[in-house]
Amino acid sequence: MTATDADPAVPAQAFDASELIASLPRRPGVYRMLNATGETVYVGKARDLKKRVASYFQKTGHAPRTALMIGQVARVETTVTRSEGEALLLENNLIKAHQPRYNVVFRDDKSYPYLCLTGEAFPQLRFHRGKLEKPHTYFGPFPGAGAVREGIGVLQKVFQLRTCEASVFANRSRPCMLYQIQRCTGPCVGLISEQDYQEDVKNATLFLQGKTTEVLDHLQRQMDEAAGALAFERAAKVRDKITRLQQLQSRQFVESATAGDIDVIAVAAEQGLTAVNVVMIRGGRHVGDRTLFPDHAEGASPIEISTAFLMQHYLERPAPPTIVAEGVDDDVLAEVLSAQAGRKVSLVANPGGERRVWMSMASENARLAIRQKLAQKATQDERLIALQEALGLPSSVQRIECFDVSHTMGEAAVASCVIFDRRALQTSEYRRFNVTPPTGGDDYAALREALTRRVGRIVAGEYPAPDLLVIDGGKGQVAVAVEVLAEQGLHATQLIGIAKGPERKPGLEEIIFPDRARALTLPADNSGLHLLQQIRDEAHRFAIQGHRARRGKARMASSLQEIGGIGSKRRHALLTHFGGLKGVQAASVDDLARVPGISRALAERIFASLH
Repeated sequence: MTATDADPAVPAQAFDASELIASLPRRPGVYRMLNATGETVYVGKARDLKKRVASYFQKTGHAPRTALMIGQVARVETTVTRSEGEALLLENNLIKAHQPRYNVVFRDDKSYPYLCLTGEAFPQLRFHRGKLEKPHTYFGPFPGAGAVREGIGVLQKVFQLRTCEASVFANRSRPCMLYQIQRCTGPCVGLISEQDYQEDVKNATLFLQGKTTEVLDHLQRQMDEAAGALAFERAAKVRDKITRLQQLQSRQFVESATAGDIDVIAVAAEQGLTAVNVVMIRGGRHVGDRTLFPDHAEGASPIEISTAFLMQHYLERPAPPTIVAEGVDDDVLAEVLSAQAGRKVSLVANPGGERRVWMSMASENARLAIRQKLAQKATQDERLIALQEALGLPSSVQRIECFDVSHTMGEAAVASCVIFDRRALQTSEYRRFNVTPPTGGDDYAALREALTRRVGRIVAGEYPAPDLLVIDGGKGQVAVAVEVLAEQGLHATQLIGIAKGPERKPGLEEIIFPDRARALTLPADNSGLHLLQQIRDEAHRFAIQGHRARRGKARMASSLQEIGGIGSKRRHALLTHFGGLKGVQAASVDDLARVPGISRALAERIFASLH
C-alpha cells in the first residue's frame, strides 16, 4: 500500500501551516501538497496563493475527501507564476507528471484522428493522427477512425477528391480504378484542371464546416453557368454532385440546426464508477462520442470532474470553438483554451434548446458506459473465480501473463506477452519480442528466448511478477517455461499450458500442469475456460500481428535486392524517383520504365517480382 492510499488511522507527520501561510505571497501560482514520504498527493492552482492555501488549514467543515487529504499533508511547495493562465498550464503539467492521489486524472493515450486536406496544388484527402502541420488543413478531431473514414467515403462520392499518396500521384500514366468508379476526377493525368479541382476542394471544405446549403447553392450556380455555355457534359457532372449531396443530406448523420464544431461534456457517477462522455458535433453533424473513466474521482463533484477533464484534455489538443460543460464557468480556462487554439473558445455552462438535448444524450451515454463496465467487471469477476476454482488456485491469483510465438518456418519470429490484471486485459502492458530461432523454426528456442528476457526483467524489478503464467502450447513448451523459471529463481510462480485438443476445436482445450501426468479438460461452458480462451486468443492475435509486420518489413526491404539486374545505383534511382518502396510497388510498368537506367524489359521484370 502506498502512502497516498494509506489508512487514515496511520498519521502523517505533524504539519504546522501557520509559518508557511505567513510566507506566501498574494500572487497567482501552483501549490503541491506532499505526504510524509515526499509523494505528491494534490496539485492545485490559485489566483491568490496565500488565500487559497490558507483555506485548507484555517477553515473547517471540509468535504470528507478534502479532509482525508489534509490529514496526510506533511509539506506544501509553491511556485509563483505571472498569471492565473500560466498557473493553469503548470498545474496540468504537474498533474500529468505526478498523477496525485487526490486529483482527478484522465488517462487517454489514444490520439484522436483528423480528416486532412494536404496543402498541394491538387490536395490529397487522407486520414491523419498526430501533430498538425502547415500548410495542410485539418478537420476534427473525430471520436474514432470509423467517423473519419466515413467522412472520406462521403467526400469521395460527392466531390471525388484524390486519396492516393504523392509518390503515386506524381508517377501515374493512366487513371486508377477510383476514376473508373467515379470516386476521383483523375487529376494525376490531367483529366481535371487545377482551378476546377480547387473548386471541388472549396466545396468539400464548406461541407465539412456544415455549410451544406451554401455548397448546394454554389453547385446550382455552376450547373446553370455550364448549361448556359452549352457545356452540357460538365453541367451533367455538376448535376450528379448535387443529386448525391441531396441524397446524403436526407439520410446521413444526425443533423444540428447550428453549423460548426461543438463538444458536449457530461459526467455521470453510479455504484462507485465515474464516467465522462464527450459528444462531438463536427460541421453541424453528430459524428460520435467517446467515454473516459477518470482515476481518483471518488468524492469529487461533477463540476470538479468536468473542469479537470477540460484542463487535461484540451490543453493537449485544439479545442472546438464551443464546449458545452454544465456548471463550468471558468473565464481563465476559456482564455487559456482560446490561446492554445489560436481562436476564441467559448464555454457554455447553462445550455438551452438544442444544446440541452445534446447534453441529455451525453449524460445518457455516460450512464450506459458505466453500466456496461459494471456488467463486464461482474462477468470477469465470475470468470476469474471460476478459473481459480477449476484449477485449484488461491483467490490471490489476479495477474495473468500469457505467451505465444508466431513465425513462418522460422522467418520473422515474434513472441507475444499479454497481461490480464485488475479484471481486464491491460493493453498498455503488452510486450512483443523479436526472437531468432534456428533455421526451419523452433518454437521451444523462440519461447525460451522470450521468457528469459521477460523473467529477467521481472526479477530485476522492472515488472511485477505474474500470479499465473500461461503458455500457449503443449508439454514441450511448458517444460521450457519450467526451466526458465527455475533458472531465474521464480519457483513459486503458478504455471499452466493451454493446448488445443486432438480435434483442435474451441471448448476441447487441454490444460497442462507441469507436475501432473494427465491434462485437465474443462467443460465447454465453464466460464473459467472462457477467460483462458480470451487471454490465449489475445496473445495469439498480438503475436501474429507482430509477426506479419516484421515479415512484411523484411520482405519489402529485400524485394528489390532479389531482382536480377538491380544493383545499388538502379535501386537508389527507383527509391528516389518514387519516394520509397511503397511508391515503387504502386507504380505501373510504364511508370517504372520512365526511371533513368530502367529498360522496358527490366521494368516488366520488376513489376512481376513485386506483384
